[in-house]
Amino acid sequence: MCNMVLTCVLFGLLVVCASGAPRSECNDSNCKLPDCHCFGTAVPGGLEPKDIPQLVMLTFDDAIDATNYDDFYSKAFVNRRNPNGCNVSASFFTTHDYSDYMRTYELYRMGHEISLHSITHRTGTDYWATASVEQLEKEFIGQEVMLNKFGLIPKEAMKGIRAPYLQNAGDNTFEMLAKNNLKWDCSWPTGQNEINQIPWPYTLDFKSPQDCPIPPCPQKTHPGVWVVPMVDWMDDDGVHCSMVDACTYITDEDKLVEFMKANFHRHYDGNRAPFPFFLHAAWFLAMPMRFDAYNKFLDYLETLKDVYVVTVSQALEWIQNPTPTSQMGDFWKCWEVPEDTCKPIECHLTREDVGEERYMEICSPCPATYPWIDNPAGSK
Repeated sequence: MCNMVLTCVLFGLLVVCASGAPRSECNDSNCKLPDCHCFGTAVPGGLEPKDIPQLVMLTFDDAIDATNYDDFYSKAFVNRRNPNGCNVSASFFTTHDYSDYMRTYELYRMGHEISLHSITHRTGTDYWATASVEQLEKEFIGQEVMLNKFGLIPKEAMKGIRAPYLQNAGDNTFEMLAKNNLKWDCSWPTGQNEINQIPWPYTLDFKSPQDCPIPPCPQKTHPGVWVVPMVDWMDDDGVHCSMVDACTYITDEDKLVEFMKANFHRHYDGNRAPFPFFLHAAWFLAMPMRFDAYNKFLDYLETLKDVYVVTVSQALEWIQNPTPTSQMGDFWKCWEVPEDTCKPIECHLTREDVGEERYMEICSPCPATYPWIDNPAGSK
């Protein structure tokens, strides 16, 4: 029943009150893989946790530049393999200002996923919380244009977003995703992180029951659009954090590795929902031992023969087709490095709104003006 007396109408499988809020509950009969998946803690496909691979999602946010590429990104994943013999891979949520598009292209060629984090990463959460569908398109689809034009990233390879400051615009965000054939969002934190109570990624075919620590959250349905919950990490004092660099301040390398392992095992020893390891590379710069700890943790994962370090999109591929560890085989085919077609050019341009010079290393001829929102191609 509705919480208040409203006229309700039957619309397919959904009963919708006059307020527009869907009322029916998601279940296995009205929501079926691969296109629909209900919010919940059960392993997709009815499999047992002990029988499935543990998926690990490594992500980084913000501009890819010479420093974080040369010092961290180009080193962390070298010669690391998943149990199927393929290279491990990560997802990079990129912004435009100060981005090195040649190095972004190199990460793509290495098999990593390039995702969208907005053009401007504008300061102030109100801007993002109240953004219209059109404004979100300028930020995210405009960035898609930039990555394709200047970094040669195929449009079809860019499938998801993370909102700046993890500040979604509620239904407008998911309407923008659906309208532009983007598949998923990974911006929505959840404090539901107790062992065996961790939610799996799900679609918005039904109204989400996920907790909403950073409103607004969607109130409507957006069929086929996936939510990849940002499951909080937790320290010994019960303090939660969605991004690892916002977690408890640990200065001892071995203790930091144990902190990483403890959060990993909340997933691995429980329902094996994908384990999130979400960072900004600046965390490494502030304290070099953190990068050593990160690599030790990745070393540890390589000792576990049912753990796969994959991109966000690869994790969703598994959820859409749940497969036991014993049958993984070549579930994900090893990445074939594409031919290097980037001809790097360094461009010196002025960002007019702040009157500052910008250097862009790109894989195409220099644009006429500095690319920015409302002018992503730099053509005017």
